[in-house]
Amino acid sequence: MSIELERIREAVVLGNRDLTATLVRKALGAGLPPGAIMSEALIAGMDVVGQKYSTGEYFLPEMMVAALAMEEALSLLRPHLAQGNYRPRARAIIGTVQADIHDIGKNIVKMMMEGAGYEVVDLGVDVSPEAFLEAVRRQLPRFVLISSLITLTMENMKKTVEAISASDLRENVLIGVGGAPVTKEFADRIGADFYADDARGCVLNCNRLTL
Repeated sequence: MSIELERIREAVVLGNRDLTATLVRKALGAGLPPGAIMSEALIAGMDVVGQKYSTGEYFLPEMMVAALAMEEALSLLRPHLAQGNYRPRARAIIGTVQADIHDIGKNIVKMMMEGAGYEVVDLGVDVSPEAFLEAVRRQLPRFVLISSLITLTMENMKKTVEAISASDLRENVLIGVGGAPVTKEFADRIGADFYADDARGCVLNCNRLTL
């Protein structure tokens, strides 16, 4: 890894947004390939952050500031990636179920997924089963990531999985669920493909399923 990419990676790990953005601009100006900046600096940095979170060295605030640094850098890098040969690992759609307007957890998962090299389409909050299904038809994602933060809205998670499962699109997508009241047992019961109890777990599941 070049010194320039190593410095970007370290800035992401530290969660230094201004430094990360500055270093990405310099790297682009110096002619470094956008794909290398993405994979060897941003994704590599977020992988370190995820490992630190998993081991308890980092907590949610540290993970969030790192993800925000990565997000800002990605906004600078994205137009250059679109012009090159870089391809995301896969596409995912993400949203919080109908009648639930909580988005902090969803937003963290989105940032961590993007930091891991995925293209993420964010449907927002209060997303109906019909809206999820329409997004699957329109976006043709590999993953559908569904969040519920209120026990009373878990039924809408079940309805969303049922709506996708009843369509002709089910065999082409993998459904992941998560959120404070959600358990693996519930995920299995409603027919989801995987459950994750945090953003890092979601990324690891998606990585495993894209191998």
